[in-house]
Amino acid sequence: MPKLTLVLFSDDLDRAVAAFVIASRAAVEGWQVNVFFSFWGLAVIRDPNKRVEKGGAAELFNSRLPLGADDLKLSHLEATGMGTREFKERMEEKKVQSVKEMMREAKEFGVRFAACALPMELLGFGKEEFVDEVNEVCSVNDYLESAKDSDLNLFI
Repeated sequence: MPKLTLVLFSDDLDRAVAAFVIASRAAVEGWQVNVFFSFWGLAVIRDPNKRVEKGGAAELFNSRLPLGADDLKLSHLEATGMGTREFKERMEEKKVQSVKEMMREAKEFGVRFAACALPMELLGFGKEEFVDEVNEVCSVNDYLESAKDSDLNLFI
């Protein structure tokens, strides 16, 4: 069985869409898929209903990051929100799922989701703040082991 390791380092809507399209398609094709969420990518897996009170730097970082998949913005052509709104409307018009729906579907296809521990610590996130689709918290060694055994390794 071929293996795909994907690192989602970005909290941009368009990059998250690309990551989940690739992950789901690979899983449907029979690949074993591991997605690692690191640094800004951790915002994609935040659950807005699981907010935790924080202080200091953790609160500062968390307040500046999107509150989950529905709060992501485009990497380009943002135009104070108009670009993101238009892009989401176009996705709906073309019957493309939202990132949240893509995440749920990828999980159903067997894609494994891992949140990277060091960025979690640096940004002040706890596993309890993430969506239920997240399987585990991992270390860089877990990522390297997955990447070493993979046929394809992508960094988005």
